[in-house]
Amino acid sequence: MVTLAERSACAREIAAAVADPEIPVLTIDDLGVLRDVRVDGERVTVDITPTYSGCPAMDAIRDDIILALTAEGFADVEVRLVLSPAWTTDWMSDDGKRKLVEYGIAPPSGRAAHHEGPIRVTLAVKCPRCGSLDTREVSRFGSTSCKSLYECRACLEPFDHFKVI
Repeated sequence: MVTLAERSACAREIAAAVADPEIPVLTIDDLGVLRDVRVDGERVTVDITPTYSGCPAMDAIRDDIILALTAEGFADVEVRLVLSPAWTTDWMSDDGKRKLVEYGIAPPSGRAAHHEGPIRVTLAVKCPRCGSLDTREVSRFGSTSCKSLYECRACLEPFDHFKVI
């Protein structure tokens, strides 16, 4: 007989493997969007936090979580959108940041400011293709609101940079 702890671990593993629809090399666990998975009897409740409150990918992520869990026999699945605390790039895993570089997106550098005091500014963003720090921001908003568009002056390639949020 499968224990509740084993069912919970299985449900978490399934939900954690769901890919981000905007950056498919990342899972929602890599991104830090997956906040909690609970199993209570036959019901599985999954909490997710969007990278920003208007993130259009959340509907797709919700549907993908439900599909993944029901395909594995979890019939009663609820996905809750949790807005507080707000998502931060601090929740991204180191593995997720590595995957971003391999995909050609510069990961967030530094930690988000969560307290009063000096605000860190990014002096340079490393090119994920050639590693050069000779880059410049082309647009504060890239392919999604949580990324900005940069270009590398060394290899002349454009790339997204995941903002520190």
